[in-house]
Amino acid sequence: MKHLQIQDLHVSIGDREILRGLTLDLPTGQVHAIMGPNGSGKSTLAKVIAGHPDYSVTSGDVLFEGESILEMEPDERARKGIFLAFQYPSEIPGVSIANFLRAAVQARLPEGEELEATEYYAQLYEKMDLLEVPRNFTSRSVNEGFSGGEKKRCEILQMAMLKPTFALLDETDSGLDIDALKIVSHGVNSLRGPDTGMLVITHYQRLLNYIVPDVVHVMVRSWHTNWNLRDMIG
Repeated sequence: MKHLQIQDLHVSIGDREILRGLTLDLPTGQVHAIMGPNGSGKSTLAKVIAGHPDYSVTSGDVLFEGESILEMEPDERARKGIFLAFQYPSEIPGVSIANFLRAAVQARLPEGEELEATEYYAQLYEKMDLLEVPRNFTSRSVNEGFSGGEKKRCEILQMAMLKPTFALLDETDSGLDIDALKIVSHGVNSLRGPDTGMLVITHYQRLLNYIVPDVVHVMVRSWHTNWNLRDMIG
């Protein structure tokens, strides 16, 4: 079984230490959830794993499939199968969703292999129907003028198309009304499987009503405790 392993991780931004010795073992085939208040380091953890340049790892390591990823560029980590759904997705004016996703999928193919257009659009429309994303989204610029729910569905659509080995979902429920939350949760649950690991980051209990994780971690400032799911949501 493949693992994402976090070993005694210490992370700072500027002179401020945010993570102080975090250790987690996150196998694929499982969905984990991290809960905690704002400022406890949840989003910092996701950004460090994805390779955000503003954060400094002062000690510890992050291993994926047994290999340290800390010296890898963000695109290298993505090609290895790590995916981050942002809490606040960026707008990309002038780049359509269809072209953006096609370029992203192409970038993960072996060198010299070309993505076949008919097969690509068949997969895209299948995933859009699953997430209840209207077909006219394909011609819209990425996230430009989107509602909160549309942005999050676009993020999950990207995950569905890229088929990552490990997905980090940073506050996926932020800004969603209950209907959008149900649609996004359905999409996330449909992508679960033995070859995919997920880390769901939230400070809302309501998300766990729809995405039931295998393991819950609670982070409070500089420490974390593992809890049995039954102890968390009954």
